[in-house]
Amino acid sequence: MSVMVARKKVVRKWEKLPGRNTFCCDGRIMMARQKGIFYLTLFLILGTCALFFAFECRYLAVQLSPAIPVFAAVLFLFAMATLLRTSFSDPGVIPRALPDEAAFIEMEIEATNGTVPQGQRPPPRIKNFQINNQIVKLKYCYTCKIFRPPRASHCSICDNCVERFDHHCPWVGNCVGKRNYRYFYLFILSLSLLTIYIFTFNIVYVALIADGLGLLSGCSQSLTVLTVLEVLICFFTLWSVVGLTGFHTFLVALNQTTNEDIKGSWTGKNRVQNPYSHGNIVKNCCEVLCGPLPPSVLDRRGILQQEESTAQEGSCPRGPGTQEPPATQGPGQAQEGHSVLSPQAPALSVSDTEMPEEKQRTPGELPVPSPDAGRAEH
Repeated sequence: MSVMVARKKVVRKWEKLPGRNTFCCDGRIMMARQKGIFYLTLFLILGTCALFFAFECRYLAVQLSPAIPVFAAVLFLFAMATLLRTSFSDPGVIPRALPDEAAFIEMEIEATNGTVPQGQRPPPRIKNFQINNQIVKLKYCYTCKIFRPPRASHCSICDNCVERFDHHCPWVGNCVGKRNYRYFYLFILSLSLLTIYIFTFNIVYVALIADGLGLLSGCSQSLTVLTVLEVLICFFTLWSVVGLTGFHTFLVALNQTTNEDIKGSWTGKNRVQNPYSHGNIVKNCCEVLCGPLPPSVLDRRGILQQEESTAQEGSCPRGPGTQEPPATQGPGQAQEGHSVLSPQAPALSVSDTEMPEEKQRTPGELPVPSPDAGRAEH
């Protein structure tokens, strides 16, 4: 005897999301699959700051001011917090269309473009959208099966459409979009200040050691080697990070993205004015850095219930020719393939119930056994 038992397995939505992303902590952390350069970023920041706090800060706090390590710690913690917030958050991924939605969009496109003759290239799938009295084109994504919102683009590395897509940054291990751009900007800004801060006080430390102040000559020589290593790391990091911060400050002031700047969307041959700019630097900065943060539309930790059926075998096996006994039923109930005899009501067989009304037996007529019923009794 086998019994089918239905069990419900709880599955989170992040487990079924398409795209090339990795999730940790039950979907709370979302990153790109390529995280090697992100680990390098962590190693450089943590290693340089660890050497600075272990050696230079102690000496400078005694010789100059105890506020030097305090201010360095504030910058370090702020830079690490914004880095992790940028790397572990949803940048603004747009969900892909469901099969029914994709089919409906295809029907709309066919109705708009009409039947394309065989051998001819179909027209581009574009919708016109008006923003601030200016026409903006909404492009169709063949991977996500949707018309992308304004300023959205498909990331080829993460394989997702991202709202207000800026760029994919391997140094933070994630895309930079509408939901984490402000944290990315604050990260590179604080990292620039931290790099300049460590670089400056490393030079001060080397100058003080060279003048013969403080520690013994042997120990100071070994510490100077580590300080020179920190200076070299900060020197080569300084140009890239400070330059990147200046570039994004320019973009924030114009309310423009890196993707739009590279494509020349508002500075190309058409000389189209940026419809998203307020014409005021302060307003643009407030919108990009201080505007309301939209919630994630992915619902990564939502629950999908999948039903699994498992068979459990009984403990009483029967032979191959043994038939299963009929279940006990109450008066007036007919079991399939058997008749129920009771003194109160006449017996009706399955063949009788399937007969038309005019051919059914009267209450006083006895049932006639069929050949099949006889074989079943034997």
